Amino acid sequence: MYSKNRQLLIPALAATLALAGCGGGGQQPPQQGAPPVTVSAPLVQDVVDWDEFVGRFEAVQNVEVRPRATGYLQGVWFKDGQYVQKGQLLFTIDPRPAQAAVAQAAAQLAQAQATLANAQTEYARSEALVAQRAASQEELEQRRAALRSGSAQVAAAQANLRARKLDLGFTRVVAPLSGRISERKVDVGNTVATDQTVLTTIVSVDPLHFVFQGSEALLLKYQRQGTGDRNGTPVKIKLSDESEYSHSGTLDFVDNALDAGAGTIRARAIVSNPGGFLKPGMFGSARLEASRPYPALLVPDTAVMADAARQIVFVVDKSNTVTARPVQTGPLRGNLRVIRSGITKDDRVIIDGTQRARPGVKVTPQPGKITETAAASAPPSDAPASTALPAGNR
Repeated sequence: MYSKNRQLLIPALAATLALAGCGGGGQQPPQQGAPPVTVSAPLVQDVVDWDEFVGRFEAVQNVEVRPRATGYLQGVWFKDGQYVQKGQLLFTIDPRPAQAAVAQAAAQLAQAQATLANAQTEYARSEALVAQRAASQEELEQRRAALRSGSAQVAAAQANLRARKLDLGFTRVVAPLSGRISERKVDVGNTVATDQTVLTTIVSVDPLHFVFQGSEALLLKYQRQGTGDRNGTPVKIKLSDESEYSHSGTLDFVDNALDAGAGTIRARAIVSNPGGFLKPGMFGSARLEASRPYPALLVPDTAVMADAARQIVFVVDKSNTVTARPVQTGPLRGNLRVIRSGITKDDRVIIDGTQRARPGVKVTPQPGKITETAAASAPPSDAPASTALPAGNR
């Protein structure tokens, strides 16, 4: 049985091998043509360079509220952490001692005014007697001196009364500015001392300052560009949990000297904060305009490749041959990379299919178009960072 099956399989196998040999000998591998790639001229667009800094927000005004009268704290008239208006009542100190002092000063003024009135009467009488030769000139001079003394006493009593009224007014502690108030640091019933006890603190909310440190190298760059006075320069800021620079401000202060130890200079921007979302002490990353708008060439960042220590892009010449061009790149704007040098606005840059292109190889170019994403209108996301450190960490 086994030998019979074997005899049937041998002719079938031989026929199969013969057919396979005939088919393989007649088919040749297809020849491969020039690979297709997508090319486009660089996008020409006005761009602005930005420098990056790390800093933190600070209140424009930060006030420690201290009493200007000594006494027992009688009342607290705000809620911890609320927004207060300038002139709003915050604390009251027991006013009774000050009220008594005001009453005493008023009585002293009335006494001085009575003395002055009597001196005026005596002087008028002596003046009439001198005219009638019934009194001496010496007596008239004495009456005149008494009149001057009475006037001075009235002026002193009036000044004393004003001072006592000020002391009475100081028993009402009001907000010196509008802003966010902290918690009360002294409870009702405690004694507070003039200009010593800190009752609470208030910080202004809108606007805020963003303070940062710039390197000496950047300062020299700005000065050599003729832009050493940077006041009014736009600033974009993002917080630590944000991906976009959504907060805008303007530079309003650059210090007059560098920190000799760190080699940096202090700068400050003013940022509007109408909703009060930003808080003093928050850290952020800021970008400062480092140039005026200038026309730049942009290509997709995916079209830029690293070749050893340089960066290149593939360009297709008139004979459809690929050429590698070394380029100097700038910041990234969304999905597009700024090219500072190495190509011209008329070059055909390979923007798709770079994996199929090799220098010196012919390709089949297909026209394409470079488009920017919505994020490209924002400040570049990888501008060279300065050597700045967070303000206040030195």
